[in-house]
Amino acid sequence: MQRMSHWLRAPYRTYVYGINHLEALIQMGERRYTPLGRFTPGPFQGWHFLWAPGLLGFIASVMILAGCSFTNSPFKLNMDTTWFFGEPVQSPSATPSETKLLFAIVLTYAGIILLMRVWLRLAEVVKLHRGASVKQLWLMLAVWATPMIIAPPLFSRDIFSYAAQGEMTSHHISPYLYGPFTMGSSPYVSPVDPLWGNAPAPYGPFFLFLDGSFARLTHHNQLATVVCLRLLEVVAVGLIGWAVTAIARALNRDPGEALVLGALNPLVILTLIAGGHNDAIMTGLLLIGVALALRKHFYWAFFFCALATAIKAPAALGIAFVAWSWVRDEHAPKRERLRPLIIGSLIGFITLSVTSWMAGFGFGWVRNLLSNGTVRSWAAPATGIGLSITKLASLLGLHWSEDVVLTVTRSVGLAVAVGSSLWLLWHSTKRGWLRSLGVALVLFVMLGPVVQPWYLVWGLLLLAACYKGREHFWLLALSIAGPFMGLPGAGELVNGFKHASIGLVIVAVGILLTFLAAPMGSWTQWSWPEQRPIKQVPRSR
Repeated sequence: MQRMSHWLRAPYRTYVYGINHLEALIQMGERRYTPLGRFTPGPFQGWHFLWAPGLLGFIASVMILAGCSFTNSPFKLNMDTTWFFGEPVQSPSATPSETKLLFAIVLTYAGIILLMRVWLRLAEVVKLHRGASVKQLWLMLAVWATPMIIAPPLFSRDIFSYAAQGEMTSHHISPYLYGPFTMGSSPYVSPVDPLWGNAPAPYGPFFLFLDGSFARLTHHNQLATVVCLRLLEVVAVGLIGWAVTAIARALNRDPGEALVLGALNPLVILTLIAGGHNDAIMTGLLLIGVALALRKHFYWAFFFCALATAIKAPAALGIAFVAWSWVRDEHAPKRERLRPLIIGSLIGFITLSVTSWMAGFGFGWVRNLLSNGTVRSWAAPATGIGLSITKLASLLGLHWSEDVVLTVTRSVGLAVAVGSSLWLLWHSTKRGWLRSLGVALVLFVMLGPVVQPWYLVWGLLLLAACYKGREHFWLLALSIAGPFMGLPGAGELVNGFKHASIGLVIVAVGILLTFLAAPMGSWTQWSWPEQRPIKQVPRSR
């Protein structure tokens, strides 16, 4: 038994060893090759510097807005009537300028890099020093988010699918049975990604109810419906900000740090506000439910977690973990937890039933939950492994069906996610049910058939208010890496470098390197622990 336990702990020890060395390597690189090496951190001098990251983040957002507003920008949909500006030139003889395209891409990437650098250093400052003004951080969020609210939907066309599904709902056409293309020629249909044109919706009934209400409220105007959906996600980010600070206060943690790691996260700014994904409203409702559970308002907590589930199904994990947390005694018999689970399930069922009645299409969304599995992305480990096995088998002369291999690897990934979540639930009293829920949500994303960057917010924003130890490293790492998953423009950037003049390439690379390495101000010194002089202990004679 001891030998088995030793072997089971071996992967964990390898992980700790590897991650410790990775973090040390990153810190060494920051010291040697970034402006941080210029500073010797001294005593912290207060929060008067917050205007600096606020201004730098605003500049970064404006750069992204400007870069994405070019008519031929690859970061948005270039189609007439889909936004108020940045539409393609009407003249059929006009050809897009390669120089403008390259400039748009460089400007956007430089803005994203600057935004991430500012946030990363600010996140490290609030980790080391408590007490940042929450009011000033809310103002910073408003300043950073405003250009993204003005910008057209960026990096994804999903919001146009939402609008089309809302139009279907308003006409009592079930999005659970048909895709948007069933409406034929329509301003709502043209902007929809063909990949999802005939795909039924996997979203919950409460989202379809809101979606359809927007279509009716705007008198079936496609652009106005998209604007309403963008504003809904902005409100949802406000709910996220309120909830993470409430959770932090309930846990006696710094609400300023929770707000920085949560609502100010580049993943939120770029995918939930700029991208307009409905994961914002799902996560906001889920976090409100968690905050209410910490205040022991369990019935309301179940209700909000169920509302979140009626947006997207993964929020149902919140009901299970809230129910498990009802009984605080770590040594209480597990059967005592059965009653809260039954109550939570009952409230969840009633809420889903009522919202299904409001939407008018029943529970058809349940069978569509794996519809995004048609996407085969290397970013998802379960899918990437399956694709790798298929290609390796082909090189060896074996003709294995890619569909069969992917079914196996994805099923294994889902089984591991379910098993890990059950283990986390069972041990959640000992390790903390909030952290366990956050890790479980991240695992469901990373082991699922498709990994989209906006999926990561489900668990990361919860961990923003309750992380411990190494979870902070992964929160930062996934938040920085996430927006680059599938980010368009990389291919156009490489092609632009190939065909542009050497002078233009030098200027473009210079701009990127400047925003990657330029100093951001002396305030960044406080993102490192203060270096105190080592006292020399006199030797005894």
